[in-house]
Amino acid sequence: VFDCCQIKMSVSFEKGIFTLSLDFELIWGTADLGLENFKSLCKIEREVVIDRLLKLFEKYELSATWAILGHLFLDKCEATHTEITRPNYSWTKEDWFAHDPGGVETAQSIHLGKSLVEKIRQCSVLQEIGSHSFSHIVFGDEGCSRETAESEIAECVRIADEQGIKLKSFVFPRNEVGYLDVLKKFDFACYRGVEPNWYENRQVSESVRRGLRLFDILRAASPPTVLPKKTKEGLWNIPGSAMFFPMHGFRRHIPMSWRVKRCLKGLKSAANEKKIFHLWFHPTNMVDEMEKMFAGLEEILQYASNLRGQGKLDFLTMGQICESLD
Repeated sequence: VFDCCQIKMSVSFEKGIFTLSLDFELIWGTADLGLENFKSLCKIEREVVIDRLLKLFEKYELSATWAILGHLFLDKCEATHTEITRPNYSWTKEDWFAHDPGGVETAQSIHLGKSLVEKIRQCSVLQEIGSHSFSHIVFGDEGCSRETAESEIAECVRIADEQGIKLKSFVFPRNEVGYLDVLKKFDFACYRGVEPNWYENRQVSESVRRGLRLFDILRAASPPTVLPKKTKEGLWNIPGSAMFFPMHGFRRHIPMSWRVKRCLKGLKSAANEKKIFHLWFHPTNMVDEMEKMFAGLEEILQYASNLRGQGKLDFLTMGQICESLD
C-alpha cells in the first residue's frame, strides 16, 4: 500500500545516492508459509552467503543497511516468547511461534543468529544494523494489533540496546507498512517505504503485483529513483526503487543481464537526477544460481563505484541519509 499522510518537504542532494538494504531473516520470513525448501536455502545463506556479501561490500567500500530480524540477535531461546502479544491473522491459526524450536545457536541454526550479527558488525567497512521486526509479523494486516506491534518493536529495541546497537532504520516484513507512530515512539528515524509503482497497492492482488514486477524485469524497465518524504509521525520514508530478484523457480530462466541492465538504468538516473536508487533484497535470494547472482550484483556495484569515482554518486545507508536531512 502506498504510504499516506506524508508531509511534502523540499529535499535535494548535491549528487545521486546509492543505498542498499537487506532483509535478513533466515527462516522467519517463510515459516508461516510452510515452504520446506527454504530451510536448506537458509542453511546455505548462513554458511556461505553472508561471508560473500561482506567481502563484496569490503571490496567496493559499500556500507549497507542490514534490516535484521530481532530474533536473530539471540544465541539462545526458550521458544515461549511471552513478551510478544500474538497477532490474529486470518490466514494462519497456529501460534505465531509454533515453528520456533528454541535451544542454543549452532553453525546450522536457521532461527538464531547472534554470531552472524556480530560478523556483520565486525566488517571492515561500517554496516548499519537496522530492524526487520522481532518475528516477521505483518504490520499492515488487520490481524496485527497495536499491542502486537508495540511488543515486537519493544523487544527489538531491548535486545539491540543490550548489545550496544542503536536502531534507526526499519524495514517492514513483506513491505506491509503499519503503525508508524509505534516506530516513532521507539525513536526510529526512517523506514523503507514501498516502491512508487502504480501497482504497489492493496487494490491490486499480490499475484498480479508479482506478475507486473516480473514484467518490469523482462522489459528492463527503468526503476524509479526516489527522494525521502517525512510522514506526519516524523519519520523519513526512504522508498525502495527495485528488488534484486532471485533465480528461484521460473525466474531462473530470466537472463541475469536483464536484471543488471535494469539496475544500471536506476543508478544512471540517480546520478543524473541527484536522487536515490534504493536497491534491496534478501540474502536468501543469492542462494539459487549463486555464482550468477553474485556476478550480477558485482557488476551493479562496479558500475555504482565508477559513478562514485566520477563524483556523481554517494554510497549511503538509510541511517546516513536521515543524518544528512535532520
